[in-house]
Amino acid sequence: MKRILITGFAAAALSLASLPGQAADTTLTISSWAPPTHGVNAIIWPELTRMMEDATNGRISAEVKYGLGSPPAQFDLILDGAADITWIFHGYSPGRFVATKMIELPGYEGNAEAASVASWRAYQKYFSGLGEHEGVKVLAMMTHGPGVLHTNADVNSLNDISGMKLRLGGGVSGDVGAALGATGIRVPAPKVYETLDSNAADGVMMPMEAKKSFKLFEVAKNSYEVPGGFYRGSFAIIMNQDAFDGMSASDRTALETVFGETLSRMAGKAWDKIDLAGMASLKEHADNSMTTASAEDAAKWQALTGPLIENVMAEVNAKGVDASAAHAFIKEQMAAD
Repeated sequence: MKRILITGFAAAALSLASLPGQAADTTLTISSWAPPTHGVNAIIWPELTRMMEDATNGRISAEVKYGLGSPPAQFDLILDGAADITWIFHGYSPGRFVATKMIELPGYEGNAEAASVASWRAYQKYFSGLGEHEGVKVLAMMTHGPGVLHTNADVNSLNDISGMKLRLGGGVSGDVGAALGATGIRVPAPKVYETLDSNAADGVMMPMEAKKSFKLFEVAKNSYEVPGGFYRGSFAIIMNQDAFDGMSASDRTALETVFGETLSRMAGKAWDKIDLAGMASLKEHADNSMTTASAEDAAKWQALTGPLIENVMAEVNAKGVDASAAHAFIKEQMAAD
């Protein structure tokens, strides 16, 4: 009888352990820095958490925490083990990340999903050996949608941009601002609203999603776009290497099916979704407007991008990478996706 009871209790315990809603063996800390309503926090982190839980039968989960560090400090935050996972914008660390500027170049055709997948594939094929993300585990690459100029003043041509003070996030967006004759001001995305509201800047280059995510419909009511966008911002989702290595072999194997191209694609889709929400926000506010570059300005912009692209490719060549091959590969991958 005692043996039967013990066996029954053991079976019951196993059954309860597999029930949904049971506490995970490991709950990873995700550090995030955009507003909680931003698409990365509202879409990507919940979906990534679900994917990790599904892959590991609930053994690995995650929770988001805010305020652990400034946006530029996120890489070192993960390196030091103060959090397990975060997202970084490569442009916030000038000089630290060079190869990732390749995906930010103007002239690519495709949405954020295609660009994010192409960025991951290019990272795997050309850039992972450069050590730019040394010390952390890279889980995904992603980009936001095409960069747009948002201002309060009317901008009807490229000439109107010359002399403006623009918040530029870094990376290729800084190169673009300089090419257009603007003065760049660098502040992290969460500070954009107050920077524009205080008139410390005349405008900002960000994707369409920022119209809603950062309430630009209140402080930058006019938007100006060029074909393909001025640039694309490059991000990585990274993880503390020790946190990953400390998991069981089976959980590491399971999570590898979630990370990489799968996560990059999911993240890119999320950026496309929030771009649509940003455009909807513009249309919902009668005092907001969108201006598309004229054919003359589109041609002028195309001419301006030539030297800009060549300069970035020279930087990447100096790292020992065939930038021309990488550039062609990214175009090919985006066209095929």
